Amino acid sequence: MTTHGGTAPHGGTAPRVVIADDQELVRTGFRLILTARGIDVVGEARDGAEAVAAVRRLRPDVVLMDIRMPTMDGLEAARRILAQSPDCRVIMLTTFDLDQYVYAALAAGASGFLLKDVTPGHLAAAVRLVDTGDALLAPSITRRLVERFASGTPGAGPGPAVPAVHRNLAALTPREREVLALMGRGLSNSELAQELTLSEATVKTHVVRIFAKLSLRDRAQAVVLAYETGLVSPGESADTADPTVW
Repeated sequence: MTTHGGTAPHGGTAPRVVIADDQELVRTGFRLILTARGIDVVGEARDGAEAVAAVRRLRPDVVLMDIRMPTMDGLEAARRILAQSPDCRVIMLTTFDLDQYVYAALAAGASGFLLKDVTPGHLAAAVRLVDTGDALLAPSITRRLVERFASGTPGAGPGPAVPAVHRNLAALTPREREVLALMGRGLSNSELAQELTLSEATVKTHVVRIFAKLSLRDRAQAVVLAYETGLVSPGESADTADPTVW
């Protein structure tokens, strides 16, 4: 396990990141990419067990977590990390764009899912995005997730867990229900603002209140809830959403 340190280049607060991957070249490459963009890589881990220990010791904001690792895989490591550090955000990394990994990662509580061939700019943007408490789901992944979850396709795997006690939408105002429905279709905050003719700040306020009223962790859970409750139907997902901002 390796520890690093750094500071943001312009005096701002940099997200603190741990990179967990069993390939040293991958860890090194990601560290160079992120530090060059003002993101603070505070540690590295070679497997899931090291990742859990690193998070306990270093308290990062974000973990970049490979799914396939020895000793303990990334999915189990994510479950343990989020159980001990619920404010930490986990982005799952894989070379395989397979549905089963998407469902398993989100069910483990991950805030995002990226392929390892992501561009440097999108990698840094993803870290900053989840550090703000948002979720990172490309529209194509969102559509597959909700359609297979809603249809109950055998072998699809579970969606992100949403407590049954919070599935009643009666606590929401009509505007909040509208915002939740649009989130379920994959719209970003800026797209929500445009669709509803509201300021982005007002949209963010609605989103925060929805999460609080329904005890949702992030947009991944919000998407599933929108489909579970029938607020959105399969096939309504927006394909135009920008994957770097959602």
